[in-house]
Amino acid sequence: MPLNWQIKVSLRYIVSKHKERFISAISCISILGVAVGVAALIIVIAVMSGFDEDLKSKIIGTYSHLEIVSDYGVNPSAPFTNKILEVKNVKAVSYFLNTQALIRHNDGVTGVIVKGVDPLDEVKIGRLGDYMKKGHLDLSGGGIVIGSELADKLDLKVGDPVSLISPSSVDVRKMGFPGTFKVDGRSYKVAGIFTSGMYDYDMNLAYVSIPEAQRLAGIAADIVSGAAVKIDNSDEVDSVKRALQISLGPQYDVRTWVDMNRNLLSALKLEKTVMFIILTLIVMVACFNIASTLIMTVLEKTKDIGILKTIGATNFNIMAVFALQGVFIGTIGTSLGTALGVGMCYLLKTYKFITLPKEIYYIDKLPVRLEQGDIRLIIISSILISIAATIYPAYKASKLEPVEALRYE
Repeated sequence: MPLNWQIKVSLRYIVSKHKERFISAISCISILGVAVGVAALIIVIAVMSGFDEDLKSKIIGTYSHLEIVSDYGVNPSAPFTNKILEVKNVKAVSYFLNTQALIRHNDGVTGVIVKGVDPLDEVKIGRLGDYMKKGHLDLSGGGIVIGSELADKLDLKVGDPVSLISPSSVDVRKMGFPGTFKVDGRSYKVAGIFTSGMYDYDMNLAYVSIPEAQRLAGIAADIVSGAAVKIDNSDEVDSVKRALQISLGPQYDVRTWVDMNRNLLSALKLEKTVMFIILTLIVMVACFNIASTLIMTVLEKTKDIGILKTIGATNFNIMAVFALQGVFIGTIGTSLGTALGVGMCYLLKTYKFITLPKEIYYIDKLPVRLEQGDIRLIIISSILISIAATIYPAYKASKLEPVEALRYE
């Protein structure tokens, strides 16, 4: 017998004769089940990876890859800047000062985080310039840039006056009984409105110049909160962090964008893992169909098994015939599912025909990102599950005795 006869027999069992068309139909159903499961898994994981990538770009675009802070503040000097820029992979540095204040326009008042920046440096480390939807990133002459959600809440437009009230602007000596005094705060003019796509940023962030932020916070003119750092490869963020920490010393704390958003990123990673497990169950259900198909094939081919064993086929040969049949079904289904899933992802990414309510997700199209590692994991998992589904039916077929198999034939 040729060495590849097991392959030929297993393929022949997948495409049965006319009188055994029922078995062939079940094989087709098993193939389609695996294909649908694999396609669904690829599409969902690609969409979730797209959301992760979109979130990452928004976080880094609003802040930076790394931040250098200190309990005693940072002195934005040229030697300190050069020391940072000397570290490998560092591209740009921008100083910032964070403080809190109340922003008021007419009768509307709400709390915001006021971030003092240098506009020329800020556009080098983030995407604030790209996020500007109205006006300009001009913080000179008492200019302030606010998020679109905050502008909607306070009914603000470019050019409107606002006031910022911070603890340092309140003179307790002028306070009387509640309701008998009013704090004017510092006056500003809305120079621009940005939309980052992140509700918290668009609602709670306001940008002013560093000197204005220092006056609001009531601190010295030579102190800021820290330095934002941009690197040329986000994958090197941990190594750059270690290099900066060694270079600057223990008096400074270097934090990556991952460190500052660890809880959110961990939740997204857990969600992606859970979705992978849940959708893998779809593939497992389809592979149960493979096991059922093989069991029915074993019952249908009892006479064939008896004949094969009579002419010299070993238990391993019989087991290989039915195991290969299951592997072929799983492989064909996985291949079709991969092609379908990748094709759908391409269409979603290219034509963006599925829309989302922008007021909820702040994106109007599904973000899609295909990662080769995810696709390989899905393909390998699907084929391994298919192989596992063949073990019991193939083992039972190999244990059939020739006399028993032919007794009633």
